[in-house]
Amino acid sequence: MAQVELIMPKMGESIMEATILKWLKNEGDTIEEEESVLEIATDKVDSEVPSPVAGVLVKKLYQEGDTVAVDKAIALIETESASDADMSTPSLAENNGSIQTASNQGVSQANVAVQTATATQQNGAGSGRFYSPLVLNMARKEGIKMVELETIAGTGKNGRVTKKDMLAYIKTGRSSAGVAVVEPPKIETKPTPQPQVVQQSTPPTVNVPPPPKVEYGSNVEIVEMDRMRRLISNHMVMSKHTSPHVTSFVEADVTNLVNWRNRIKGDFQKREGEKITFTPIFVEIVAKALKEFPMVNASVDGYNIILRKDINIGMATATPSGHLIVPVIKNADHKNLLGLAKSVNDLAVRARTNKLKPTEIQGGTFTLTNVGTFGSLMGTPIINQPQVAILATGAIRKKPAVLETEFGDVIAIRHMMILSLSYDHRIVDGALGSTFLKSIANALEGWDVNRSV
Repeated sequence: MAQVELIMPKMGESIMEATILKWLKNEGDTIEEEESVLEIATDKVDSEVPSPVAGVLVKKLYQEGDTVAVDKAIALIETESASDADMSTPSLAENNGSIQTASNQGVSQANVAVQTATATQQNGAGSGRFYSPLVLNMARKEGIKMVELETIAGTGKNGRVTKKDMLAYIKTGRSSAGVAVVEPPKIETKPTPQPQVVQQSTPPTVNVPPPPKVEYGSNVEIVEMDRMRRLISNHMVMSKHTSPHVTSFVEADVTNLVNWRNRIKGDFQKREGEKITFTPIFVEIVAKALKEFPMVNASVDGYNIILRKDINIGMATATPSGHLIVPVIKNADHKNLLGLAKSVNDLAVRARTNKLKPTEIQGGTFTLTNVGTFGSLMGTPIINQPQVAILATGAIRKKPAVLETEFGDVIAIRHMMILSLSYDHRIVDGALGSTFLKSIANALEGWDVNRSV
């Protein structure tokens, strides 16, 4: 018999702890290898934790609602095979009713592999994908380096690599004659010059008054915020305290765009197997505008302005629970309209089914929110820190509008939409914010009705 620690996995580079949402197994339950044991949540995303081995859950070290640091043991799993101990993190022993960790000499080589893999991911070499101790141990025994491990396609939940994936890769992906896999040559590169940081005094601290005391009365119902609502609440308050918000508005005639989409959407879905919504179109236009106005694709650090070279656009997505999550389309300016449509649809579906990876909601440089989805004509969105601007697109409505023609002005029924841009007035002035917003409206109004996609 051997006992294996189930470890709280690291779910992202900046995530140091996670909250246990729900235990899927009880003490005494039999667990299959790679079977999910519990659900956890971070301030970024929810996920399930699989078991690295088959066995019996003998002890839960934490309860639902507890917050646990990453790399900490959260449960003990007893296995029948003594060899499984080599796949675990340090084994535990019962002594006078308390749980003690084995000495450093008893730490298996698999632990070193786990720690090495974790360190590699923290240093930016890994993708942030979670690997079970079993998979890491198999990789160590076969001499599979982390660079090679990252290339293995996973069939588990959220693309996780399973034991079956490893066995299949070892059998078909590597030489059966035992020929060693040659590591890619090391390329010597010159160190990239770091941007010069201007040393200036710290911005003045703003004293925030405490919120007013709320009188309850008798005819009320008190509903405690859930974890996600608390995080949203804190983030929104922090953003308003951090950035002086200014919002500009513009109305755009999107008749050409609406008619074009209505004409091509059927053929597009038949050909590509994807729906084309307005969101990828908005993303494409915003990405081009951000290249033209780089100050809007920025962050503020004290008195320093950080200009972002990558254009990573977040799209606010409503979940079935009523919360919002913001998956990010990385390097949106490098994708064509078809690529953006595929990215938007994929991220939206997985956001609503709670299957996003932590890396897919990080690194945004600008955010787009479609308040028109819920029927709003316009909105005054709050900036998603540390970004400096967020665009809201309102509902598209038919309404009478004045058109200028060569024969004079006429009134016609047009598809109109209000766009609103909230921006950080510390570095985005009214002229820049309004010009950036107007450029987006001009692109929407000048949409080519003959464009092919």
